[in-house]
Amino acid sequence: MSDRKIRVLIAKPGLDGHDRGAKVIARALRDAGMEIIYTGLRQTPDMIAEAALQEDVDVVGLSILSGAHNALVPAVIYKLHENGLDDVKVFVGGIIPEADIPGLLDKGVYAVYGPGTNTQEVAEDIHQAFNPQNG
Repeated sequence: MSDRKIRVLIAKPGLDGHDRGAKVIARALRDAGMEIIYTGLRQTPDMIAEAALQEDVDVVGLSILSGAHNALVPAVIYKLHENGLDDVKVFVGGIIPEADIPGLLDKGVYAVYGPGTNTQEVAEDIHQAFNPQNG
């Protein structure tokens, strides 16, 4: 990757109305040198994929607390692929049961983060995804 900043879209899919975690991670990634686009609450998979396309992002971070991750995350990934964004990394944060994590990873999620995850770990994982030799 060039000297261009990693561009990260943070989105809240579904009807979940709590975005504190999304805002915390957005600030942490910004402070780690990334360019952040925050879409706000109640985004559909179509809206998220379109924003990812329009903003030319490298990463999409989805924050889900509603329990709808098994439906919403694959729908977002499908829409990203439909828009030709096959190289965009997707990570998920929120309340995700341990039993559901392998299924999300199998569907193309890069990483899943639960409550209490150190934001520096998330930033390092994203940097590692784009600069494996620097990890």
